[in-house]
Amino acid sequence: MAEQKAPELSYSCGTADFPLMGATIGEMLDQVCARQPDVEALVAPFQNVRLTYRQFRNEVDRIARGLMAMDINKGDRVGIWAMNYAEWTMVQFATAKIGAIMVNINPAYRTFELDYCLKQSEVKLLILQGRFKTSDYVGMFYEACPEAYESRPGRLLSEKFPFLKTIIFMGEIPYNGMYSWSELLRRGESISPEELEERAASLTFDDPINIQYTSGTTGYPKGVVLTHHGVMNNGYMIGKGMGFTEKDRLCIPVPFYHCFGMVLSNMACATNGATMVIPAPTFDPEEVLKTIEAERCTAVHGVPTMFIAELRHPDFAKYDLRSLRTGIMAGSPCPIEVMKEVATKMHMSEVVIVYGQTETSPGVTMTTTKDPLEKRVTTVGRVFPHTELKIVDPETKKIVPKGEIGEICARGYMAMRCYYNNPTATRQTKDENGWIHTGDLGSFDQEEFVHIEGRLKDMVIRGGENIYPREIEEFLHQHPKIADVYVIGVPDEKYGEELMAWIVLEKDATLTEQDVRDHCTGKIARYKIPRYISFVESVPMSVTGKIQKFKMKEMAIEMLGLESVAHIKTA
Repeated sequence: MAEQKAPELSYSCGTADFPLMGATIGEMLDQVCARQPDVEALVAPFQNVRLTYRQFRNEVDRIARGLMAMDINKGDRVGIWAMNYAEWTMVQFATAKIGAIMVNINPAYRTFELDYCLKQSEVKLLILQGRFKTSDYVGMFYEACPEAYESRPGRLLSEKFPFLKTIIFMGEIPYNGMYSWSELLRRGESISPEELEERAASLTFDDPINIQYTSGTTGYPKGVVLTHHGVMNNGYMIGKGMGFTEKDRLCIPVPFYHCFGMVLSNMACATNGATMVIPAPTFDPEEVLKTIEAERCTAVHGVPTMFIAELRHPDFAKYDLRSLRTGIMAGSPCPIEVMKEVATKMHMSEVVIVYGQTETSPGVTMTTTKDPLEKRVTTVGRVFPHTELKIVDPETKKIVPKGEIGEICARGYMAMRCYYNNPTATRQTKDENGWIHTGDLGSFDQEEFVHIEGRLKDMVIRGGENIYPREIEEFLHQHPKIADVYVIGVPDEKYGEELMAWIVLEKDATLTEQDVRDHCTGKIARYKIPRYISFVESVPMSVTGKIQKFKMKEMAIEMLGLESVAHIKTA
C-alpha cells in the first residue's frame, strides 16, 4: 500500500537577498542625506514647500531641537492632530530622532474621541492644525480642555488631562494657551546640535516611537505601540517591493495619521531615497490627477474608493498620467475590475496590493511588480521578507493544510510592542510566542499566495477605515431613548461597506433617523455615523440568546436592495 503524503501546511517565512536595517529612523535619515543630499525629499505644492533631503533633514532637526527645548524627553508622548501637511511629515521624523513617541490622532475625530486619545495615551505635548472647511480643531480642543484658554503656553494644568502641558498651533495665529509654529522653531535655537546628537545616540532601534489608534472590539480604541525597527523596515520592504529608487516620486493622497500614509508612503520613500509628494491636505481626486501630471509622479497610493473617484472624475482624460509606473491599492478589499482599470487606464502596470494591519506596522503580505497581473488582482501576495506567516484553525490554533481557510497570524520584526496601557487586549492579540492574531480569515494557494476569505472579528472596513461596531454601539447606548442597538456592515459599491444601526427604543419613546445622526454629529467621526438606521422591535437571536449579526446582514441586504453589490469580486 502506497504511503500517503502528508499535506503541506500553511506556513511560510519570507526570505530576501538584503538584510533588515539595523538603525534608528534618525540614523537612517542621516545616511540617506549623506548619500543623496540634493535629491528632493518632500514636495507639497499647495504649501509652496520643496525640500531636498539635506533641507528636509535640517528642518527635522530644527523641530527636534524645538521639542527638546519644550521639555520633551525620550518616551514622552507627542500628539499630532492634523491632516496631510509638510509639517506632519517633519514631526514624524523629528519625534523619532529624539525618542519621543508620536501619537497619531485622526483628523476626523471629534471631541468624544479626542478626549479619549489624549487621556489614554497620556499625551504631554499636542500639535494641532487650524480650521479646515467645517472642522474647527482649535474650537474642539478648547471644548475638550477649556482650561487651555486661560493658561499660559507650556503651563497647562488640567485635571482631566494631567499629563498634557504644552499645545503648539501648526501656524502663526496667536491662540490662547498655545505656542505658534515659529515659536517652536525659535525655542529650538537654545538647544545645540551636539545636544540633539547626544539624544539621538542614546536611542536604540527597539525603542517605541509611535502610537496609532485602532478601533476596539471592546468599545474603545486601542493604542498600538510601534518601534523604529518595525516601522522603518516595513516601509523599506514596501519600497523594495515597488522597486523604489531615488528616481521615484510618490503621490500621497492617503492620510498620514494612518499606517498607509505614514509607513507605506512616507517611510517607503525615505528608506529608499524616493520623493514624497503631497497633493492636498485631504483627498481630492482632481488634485491627485493634477499633481501626478505636474510633478511627474511615478507612483500613487490609494484605497479602492480613491482610485474609483480618480478614474470616474469627469476630467480624467485630460490629465497626462504616463509618468506612473507603480503604486499600492490597499486598506480595504480591492475590486478586481478596479485593479485592472488602474493598471491600464492609469498606466500603473506594476500596481501592487499590501495586506496587513496597524498591529503589524502594518504590512505582512504584498504582491510585487514581478508577479503576474492575475495574481496581483486576485490575491494579496506572499509573505514579506523577514516575516513569518501561518494560517491556523481558530479553535485549535493548529496550522491548517494549504488551501484550507483559517486565521492569519504573523510574527517578526514588524510585530507591535503592545497596546498602550492595555495588557489584557495585548494578550488577546499577541500570544506568548510573539504571533499577532489578525482576526482575518485567509488561505494559502500552492504557490503560497494569500487569499483573504473573511473576518473573525466583528469589524467593518469602510473606504479603508477599520470600524468596530462595538465602539459605536456603546456610544449610541448613551442616548436615553435607546434601549438596545446593534451595528453591522452592509455592502456598498463606493466604500466597500457602509454602517447600519438596528435600534430598539425604550418603551413609548420616539426617535427619528435624523435625531440619531444629530446625536452623533460633532461627537464621533463622520465615517462612524451609520448611513442606514432601522428601528426594530427585536433582532435575530440563536436559541441560546446570542445575537446573530450574520442574519441581520442577510436581512439588511434584502431590505436595502443590495444583492448586486454583495456579489462584487475582490482580491
